[in-house]
Amino acid sequence: MSSLPRPQVICTHESDLDGLVAGLLLLRLARKLFAGDVRLEAHHYQGWKNRQMVEESAWVTDFSFDSRLDRGNWLVVDHHATEAKAEHASLIHDAGKSAARLCYELCEAEGLGNPRLDRLVHLTNVGDLFLIEDVDFALACDYASLVKTYGFWPLHALIQGDPEKLLDHPLLEVMTVKRRIEDPMGYDWARKHIEELSPQVALVQTVVGNTNLIVHRLLEEKAVPYSVLVTFFRKGNNQMVVSFRSQNGEALKVASQFQGGGHPNAAGTTLPQSVRDHEAAAFYLKQALSPRATRGAGLNSLESAFSSLRL
Repeated sequence: MSSLPRPQVICTHESDLDGLVAGLLLLRLARKLFAGDVRLEAHHYQGWKNRQMVEESAWVTDFSFDSRLDRGNWLVVDHHATEAKAEHASLIHDAGKSAARLCYELCEAEGLGNPRLDRLVHLTNVGDLFLIEDVDFALACDYASLVKTYGFWPLHALIQGDPEKLLDHPLLEVMTVKRRIEDPMGYDWARKHIEELSPQVALVQTVVGNTNLIVHRLLEEKAVPYSVLVTFFRKGNNQMVVSFRSQNGEALKVASQFQGGGHPNAAGTTLPQSVRDHEAAAFYLKQALSPRATRGAGLNSLESAFSSLRL
């Protein structure tokens, strides 16, 4: 373990609990190995794809490995599908484990494990891999909802960067009540508010409830005739974030058309700044997914035209 490079920065995924826990675990590992703090960065997929990799050494987690990351003195710990091969970077990859689980195994090797982290990492793993048969699945979804509801950095500040403080956090009571009361009515409403974006892709409008669970139920029960379901949420800087969900691997294929990433059945992207609300986001995706857009000059031309339309 002492052969790990000393990182100038630790980068993780901003959108979910797995990225938060994995990033905090790597921070703790770096502190143990190098007796100092390291800067933590969190990115959404689109921002990550546009980030310049200028550091001589870095640790990256919960992002797909690609050629940009294949650099000497770089460590990548991830579980997303990838076809890239590591020739220079150190790559720890296992599609059957969450990023948090993989990072925790590194921590355990350095004596940094404890029962509270055991439990937190288990719940993170269940929620991120969507292990619906696990006895803790509902509770794991409540934990995952914490980041979706309150955001990466506000939650980071609330727990003061200490992952153990997430376990049994009082805010989980809010998530439990929301799940019990909001999810059933949210599902009934969403099923009646589906907007087709293409013959295979549809937008699911939601008003209350756990969006991931609602969309999963729509797909599982085949309540709609679409293979990919889309939902939106707005970031603090007013950028629109898109989530793609499927059951047979189609979600990542659609997300990649918008420079997004993720898992085969759970992927996402961030839309351009010119796309400022839900209505505009639906229009943008519908235009991009139309056959005419496929034959055209691509997303750059669409974004330019869309910006002109919005002015």
